[in-house]
Amino acid sequence: MIKVLVVEDSPVVREFLVHILNSDPELRVVGTATDGEDALEAVKSKKPDVITMDIHMPKMDGFEATRKIMETHPMPIVIVTGSSSAAEVANTFHALEAGALSVIPRPKGIGHPEYERTARELIQTVKLMSEVKVVRRWPQLRKKPAISSTLKTTIERAAQEIRIVAIGASTGGPIALQTILSQLPAGFPVPVVIVQHMASGFIEGFVEWLAQSSGLPVHVASHGEHLQPGHIYVAPDGFHMGVGAGDRLMLSTQEAENGLRPAVCYLFRSVAEFYGRNAIGVLLTGMGRDGAEGLRLMREKGAITVAQDEQTSVVYGMPREALELDAAVYVLPPQRIAGLLVSLAERKRRETNHEIPEESQKR
Repeated sequence: MIKVLVVEDSPVVREFLVHILNSDPELRVVGTATDGEDALEAVKSKKPDVITMDIHMPKMDGFEATRKIMETHPMPIVIVTGSSSAAEVANTFHALEAGALSVIPRPKGIGHPEYERTARELIQTVKLMSEVKVVRRWPQLRKKPAISSTLKTTIERAAQEIRIVAIGASTGGPIALQTILSQLPAGFPVPVVIVQHMASGFIEGFVEWLAQSSGLPVHVASHGEHLQPGHIYVAPDGFHMGVGAGDRLMLSTQEAENGLRPAVCYLFRSVAEFYGRNAIGVLLTGMGRDGAEGLRLMREKGAITVAQDEQTSVVYGMPREALELDAAVYVLPPQRIAGLLVSLAERKRRETNHEIPEESQKR
């Protein structure tokens, strides 16, 4: 039995969430809280396995409550929000920086055509997040991230040929992506294409949130759009995203893969086909196996392939699958993945400007 604490200031919404969660035989709501202060006390007395957290509450809001819970009694927290605009959703994503695992929309009301689907989504998310026993976050770096000399040599030798970076992520991915993208310099020399598994309706807010910490333009991908160096493209809701001839983005409504659309494997396969060895593939934290087969194909085509390490992964599912398939050449934490990409940018800049590397100047 999974014990759930529901934190919500609205009595109507609170009762609604309790009804949905208690309808599943594997879940039991052991307590409720009307604000952040109540939540802190309930965590100590009720000892839940997972928390659903509202954001806008009196006394102490969901951001501060999440931060304090993660400092004192770390446990899985799912943000359940009724916000709909991109700006409001982007603000909600700051809860992930405080330590929450996931952000999902509040289920539709009973009688709504989407009620059953959205209620199942809440139940499934709470169950999955309850399995995450340790929540890990990465502080924003204030200095250039370091990478090993061997890896730096590899990327510098390949820099002239790299034309695209493809990244896939699921649970825990937003903070890992923020860590990586915030380190990329202005004028980054190649496009970055991303598939992040996420609840429907949140991609635009997610993109806006990423843009707040990145110095590069971040877009929701459009079909037929021409890829531009130094731009970041995120797959939209309900569409597979791939690449095609002429450096263009291609969106598709083909059948879901591993129950997912967009799927990371779909992106990685297309990058392998059109870019081959001229690409970098990165598979980040997440449940399941999506992306592992695609990353192996990228490696077989000669691409530089990277999987996130177990220590920094919130859920070591997708990266582990990649390692079992021998798909990843390198296993790195997000900070060092950022370092790899920064090294790529620096090398390409020197080559473009015909600069002599510092190590050559010293000799």
